[in-house]
Amino acid sequence: MPTTARLMAAICLAFLGFILSEMIMPLMPDRASFGYFVPTNMALGALAGWVVMGPRAGGGFLMGISNGLTGAFVLLLWGLATQATLTMLKLSMQRRYDGLGEAVFAVLSIGADYFLIMSTVPIAIVVLVGASFSGLLTNYAKRKWP
Repeated sequence: MPTTARLMAAICLAFLGFILSEMIMPLMPDRASFGYFVPTNMALGALAGWVVMGPRAGGGFLMGISNGLTGAFVLLLWGLATQATLTMLKLSMQRRYDGLGEAVFAVLSIGADYFLIMSTVPIAIVVLVGASFSGLLTNYAKRKWP
C-alpha cells in the first residue's frame, strides 16, 4: 500500500543513488561509456527505499538512523550485484567464459573489484550521512503524513 513514508524513502534513496553514482564514475578504470549506470542505480535506490525502508518507518531518532543505514546497505548490495552481473553479461557476449560456473564466479570477482574501487572515505561519509538523513526524513514523513 502506498504511503508517504515509502514515497519519501524512495525519493531519498534514489537521490543517494544518484550522488553515489556520480562519485563512483570517476573512480572506475577508463571506460568511456557508462550507459544506464546512473538511472539503474537511482531505480535500485527507489526500489530499496520503497520495499525496505518505507515499511519500517516509525520509531524514534535512532530507529530512523538505523532504518536509513539498512536501506543504504541494501542499495549498495543491490547496486554491486546488478552492476557486476551486467558487466559479466557484457563479457559473456564476448565469449570470455567457458561455462556457467565460471560466469557466476566472475560476478563475485567483479563485485569484489567494484567494492574495492568504491571503498573510499568520501563515499563512506556520503553513505553514512545520506543514509541517516534519509532515515530521519522517512520517519518525519511517517509522523507528519500517516
